[in-house]
Amino acid sequence: MILMLAGAAGILAQVAQPPGSVAGNGDAVATFGGAIRYAEPDDVEILPHALDAGWNGEKTCELLQGTEEMRMFKCVFAPGEGHERHYHPPHVGYIIEGGVMRITDETGVREQETPAGASWSSDGVNWHEAVNIGATTTSYVIIEPKGARQ
Repeated sequence: MILMLAGAAGILAQVAQPPGSVAGNGDAVATFGGAIRYAEPDDVEILPHALDAGWNGEKTCELLQGTEEMRMFKCVFAPGEGHERHYHPPHVGYIIEGGVMRITDETGVREQETPAGASWSSDGVNWHEAVNIGATTTSYVIIEPKGARQ
């Protein structure tokens, strides 16, 4: 699983370079610090998966591709929109369009700038919720291996 996540992160780094950089020229994709917790089985039964969570009854994420080994989805949040409380199994992500999110999780509430071109990896998130408090739409691509604690 770790190799699969590392491989996916490498693919994202090659394909989705920050503006102004060229794949393979030595530029590194910025990293984005995310929570690194496993979702507990009890949480999984109560909360929706990130792909299934929405905002005010509307879907915010769409499945882009799914195979037997992984699934990839994109989440888009216009200003004032968010993502209801949900969990994540282990995954990697890439920020397509940056913004400012208010994130609530086990540690409290924080405002987090999410710069375009940044990426992250996570061992899983027990729960969090987020609202786009910025002036621009923000969007992410998330890739998670199947079989990881769903």
